[in-house]
Amino acid sequence: MLKQFVPEEVCLKCQGCCRFKEADSVWLPCLLDEEVQDLLDKDIPAAYINIKRQILPIPNPKGEGFICAFLGADNNKCKIYLSRPFECQLYPFLISLRNKKALLTVDLNCPFVSEKLNSPEFKEYTDYLTTYLNSPKQLKMLKSNPQILQAYEDVLDVVELKIPDASK
Repeated sequence: MLKQFVPEEVCLKCQGCCRFKEADSVWLPCLLDEEVQDLLDKDIPAAYINIKRQILPIPNPKGEGFICAFLGADNNKCKIYLSRPFECQLYPFLISLRNKKALLTVDLNCPFVSEKLNSPEFKEYTDYLTTYLNSPKQLKMLKSNPQILQAYEDVLDVVELKIPDASK
């Protein structure tokens, strides 16, 4: 489980993430291979996962667009929080693929990140993530799960990761 940057009480009030304009958004969480099996083992219907190993959203019952199938629309809480996917644990940080390079990036639409961008806490957390993601175990995991490297738009590049052959 990754250490979290955004405090829980801030996340629960925000209502920004876990929501999507389109049903096929690049922002849909991608699952690691082992996470797909883990969800299936927990009796999560396969219909909640698409061919690209993304969690399929459902129509937002409280407005326009879509929400994650595991988001409680009434309380803004994740129904699978303790076993949420790696990409969800990482957010508002993301792993982006740009110009054949794997980059740790951050979503500037997160109000907490925008507020803390130039803070010592942000620097400390990005150092923590960089060290964690560049560890041999995590590099192996990232290399064997290329589906989580996406071409995200409107993100801030933080640091290049050392994933060998990230573009493949």
